[in-house]
Amino acid sequence: MGCQCSKLAPCCLDSQFKGSVLEVPDAGNGEKSEVDYLPAFQIYTLEQLRNATSGFAVENIVSEHGEKAPNVVYKGKLETQRRIAVKRLNRTAWPDARQFLEEARLVGQLRNHRLVNLLGCCCEDDERLLVAEYMPNETLAKHLFHWESQPMKWAMRLRVVLHLAQALEYCTSKGRALYHDLNAYRVLFDEDGNARLSSFGLMKNSRDGKSYSTNLAFTPPEYLRTGRITSESVIYSFGTLLLDLLSGKHIPPSHALDLIRDRNIQTLTDSCLEGQFSNDDGLELVRLASRCLQYEPRERPNPKSLVAALTPLQKETEVPSHVLMGIPHSASISPLSPLGEACSRMDLTAIHEILEKIGYKDDEGVTNELSFQMWTDQMQETLDSKKKGDTAFRQKDFRAAIEGYTQFIDVGTMVSPTVFAHRSLSFLMNDMPQEALNDAMQAQVISPVWHIASYLQAAALASLGMENEAQLALKEGTTLEAKRNATAGKK
Repeated sequence: MGCQCSKLAPCCLDSQFKGSVLEVPDAGNGEKSEVDYLPAFQIYTLEQLRNATSGFAVENIVSEHGEKAPNVVYKGKLETQRRIAVKRLNRTAWPDARQFLEEARLVGQLRNHRLVNLLGCCCEDDERLLVAEYMPNETLAKHLFHWESQPMKWAMRLRVVLHLAQALEYCTSKGRALYHDLNAYRVLFDEDGNARLSSFGLMKNSRDGKSYSTNLAFTPPEYLRTGRITSESVIYSFGTLLLDLLSGKHIPPSHALDLIRDRNIQTLTDSCLEGQFSNDDGLELVRLASRCLQYEPRERPNPKSLVAALTPLQKETEVPSHVLMGIPHSASISPLSPLGEACSRMDLTAIHEILEKIGYKDDEGVTNELSFQMWTDQMQETLDSKKKGDTAFRQKDFRAAIEGYTQFIDVGTMVSPTVFAHRSLSFLMNDMPQEALNDAMQAQVISPVWHIASYLQAAALASLGMENEAQLALKEGTTLEAKRNATAGKK
């Protein structure tokens, strides 16, 4: 049953791979693809996005190449608790603010479950930022080229390319057939483990509309001739993704086509896939990749044809994507730590005991810029107000604790996530959940990966009756705490 690549029958491989995919007129795929759980596209202020990303903190960078990326992507969280991804574009991109806003609005009108949908943008001074849904399970490049626990299974690879073809079909049906620099970094996985196509690639990414920045070996031939992208160019790039998924490597199309013509399919196929697919399925994917990579653009299939060709190849359709991917599902509940458990059941007394025990040790490393003038009576007064708050907090006089901590915070000469955490719990003790939520979020702004801030947000959100948001915050706290413990265990 397995694909021993040497067994792929040469007679099935004609030299040009023509006729294996029938052209089908572009149209909508007929299924319910619009999503109704997302807000309408909106314009965000720079302050909103700065707060959401904890001041564009390094800890929140999710770009594959970190700070070195020309356009850095950050994860963030809005005041509504919605998780977002914020792409901060290079300052030389989009000098025309009106053109940027118009383009972003057009992309923002698209709503589909196969896209990482664009939620909004920001255009202030020379800043150009895009806001999209946050995808928690990284990129196709990560899972395909840099996997740690297990290689991607054949059934999942087929599902990924089908989802991408459906995304392109939807975009084409909405008049957005052009996609810029389609590659494995543009494909992300949502909380269910399903592949989504980043909406960022639907926008031009430079002032002249020239959109390919990858190695020239992967660039559509017509782009090299004209410097312009066409809908057929997108299909060529889709073909390079098919090769990525077939080989588990980023092989230049010219080299892959040479291997196919020489019947050397074994070298092309990922050895990790041995035994997972039949000869016929392997041949069909090779044929489809070859059709997409035709030198003449008019000989390539359209998105509708891709969907038609890939649908019957699907395997293990009843198995959820997160199972095939081997990643935790959003619905699965990880064991909670004592603090997480206390926050989940709103045991404020237990939360107080844990925070008291932890003290201020998590404030270590928090930067405080202190000038000479601050080492005065005012500085001593600030520290006294903190001490007053701590004493009241320890004695469970939470109104006095709020007063003392407020005096400390209002002076503003020092920042402490722990003080905000203590005041947050004090607000909860006084039935002031909105104020508690504000402080828990401020603690996270100061210390973006501090799990206690997320746990306290969960408690405050539960008090506000926002159960779904509370569960998300609880999950985030659990994830951050697990990463923290794992890092500490390696030291």
